Amino acid sequence: MLSFCTGRTSQEEDATAVEDSDATHLSYVGSAAYESLRKKHHWHHEKQWNVTTGKMVGEIQQTPNSRSSFDQTADPFPNHSDWFPEKLSEVMSKTDHWCDILSLGPPDGLFIEKFKEALQNIYSRAKDRDDKAVTIRMMFGNLPGMPINCSAVIKKLTEDLPDDGKANMHIWVGSWRLGASWNHSKIIAVDGKYLHTGGHNLWDAHYLKSQPVHDLSMEMEGKVTYDGHLFANAQWNFIEKKQSTFFGQLAEKIPDKLPIAWKTRVIISEWPAGIASEFPEEFKRTFVPSYEKMEDSVPLITLGRLGALMSATNPVLYKNRPSDDAFVAMIDSTKEIMKFTVQDIGPVCFPGTKFALPGLTWPKPYLNAIARAIWSRGVDVEIILSNPNSIPNGLSPAEANYGNGWSCVDVAAEIIKRIKKQFPDAEDDALRTKVTDNLRVCFIKQAQGNTYADGTTIGLHSKHFILDDICCYTGSQNLYVCDLAEWGVVIDHQETTKKILEDYWEPMWKASYTGDDCDVDEVMDGLNIERDGDDEKHMSDDTKRLLEEGKAVENFAGNPDFFTKSDD
Repeated sequence: MLSFCTGRTSQEEDATAVEDSDATHLSYVGSAAYESLRKKHHWHHEKQWNVTTGKMVGEIQQTPNSRSSFDQTADPFPNHSDWFPEKLSEVMSKTDHWCDILSLGPPDGLFIEKFKEALQNIYSRAKDRDDKAVTIRMMFGNLPGMPINCSAVIKKLTEDLPDDGKANMHIWVGSWRLGASWNHSKIIAVDGKYLHTGGHNLWDAHYLKSQPVHDLSMEMEGKVTYDGHLFANAQWNFIEKKQSTFFGQLAEKIPDKLPIAWKTRVIISEWPAGIASEFPEEFKRTFVPSYEKMEDSVPLITLGRLGALMSATNPVLYKNRPSDDAFVAMIDSTKEIMKFTVQDIGPVCFPGTKFALPGLTWPKPYLNAIARAIWSRGVDVEIILSNPNSIPNGLSPAEANYGNGWSCVDVAAEIIKRIKKQFPDAEDDALRTKVTDNLRVCFIKQAQGNTYADGTTIGLHSKHFILDDICCYTGSQNLYVCDLAEWGVVIDHQETTKKILEDYWEPMWKASYTGDDCDVDEVMDGLNIERDGDDEKHMSDDTKRLLEEGKAVENFAGNPDFFTKSDD
């Protein structure tokens, strides 16, 4: 769901707007996001969004390999990205007081081995201290049909730690689902100072082996880290609220396949059992040392959304998704060029088809803003997408499927449709010129083309965009419609953005854009095609058939011991 209407007048928004003292050095792009956020989402300030400061550590982190992967004419070398879970372990190992970890699913393979090493490092430093026990909170999504076995996860993570009852470190593993919402953010926040965030999941076979999917994350330091901790609070508060009730405890024990009146599932496990409390404390800034603003800090905006969790915390705020509105405002502020590297823009489809799942539509608020930029201001738009249905490392389509199935022509046509919708007097010749001059859409490629040596297409999972080469977003939020809990960081600093352009965008664009993926005639011929999914209450026979066939698809995971078997 993308919801952009608050139902309040501009006068009401001005009356309730917040002021952020850090918002004095923002660019016009950052200021556009801030104005939208402070007026429409003042109640979420410092919970789901914030203007803050910090700095990126080293280069932007991309797998496989690094920027050089786009120059290669051969598949990635063995152990090409083993450095990445090692980097996550380094960040976690800095923990002295508090560590929050959020991801879609639990780590597996080398990721879990490096997580275990980090926990051993933290334990060794904390075991002889007499102060407050170190808090480690791990939050994962609870996908339909794949409820996480939090006890199994925590057992594996702690199997090499001493079981002497003297641990000065307490660990909680939790997961939640509310309807079609669950955690999708990817955050490691340590002691209010060290941060890692971006698009990477924690899955060995997707990133570290053969035919890997491309993805992007970054390491940061500074005040920005507080916002990662605070974003985690709302999810943990929801788990405690639900788990503390009779129905919450009952729902944990009911298999997903059984029809129940409520669509909520929350699960939690703690370590050491019998010593750590049932639920962790809520993070407060006073739990970690205060830090001076770092010398090389730059302006940042943290952007988040909680999906359907808003309806559980406050039904009045159900339609509020701060990052969605901020994205639109930023796009509307763009004057010259916008560059997107995203998995897809079109909705999730039935596998192997171009039929969107029932109820799913194209993200029209984003497309409207892009269309306005192209038509009214002559802004250039460049988009790199995942090759459709790309599957790494010989996995099955149920285990991994990057790219929802749409072509570059489909994406371009949906953007041009939004020009026609908003500017009905636009003539076809003028629209054709806009496609030719201002809109460039392609699939990700390397020097060897868009496939690996065995013919497997190259996948892309990053969620990243750069506006006017002065401001960029890196995080977990896709542009296609899915109502999940998301979080990311806007770097509103031209010099840092330029470095990311040089290290990430320019090598990828040079390898990927050939001009062959998006034909103007096909775009214009495709303007009358309906690409939204069927209304869930009025499905076609083809959609009903595809739904029935889809029930036979089994869900898999990299470590099946971490998931409870379900036929949902």
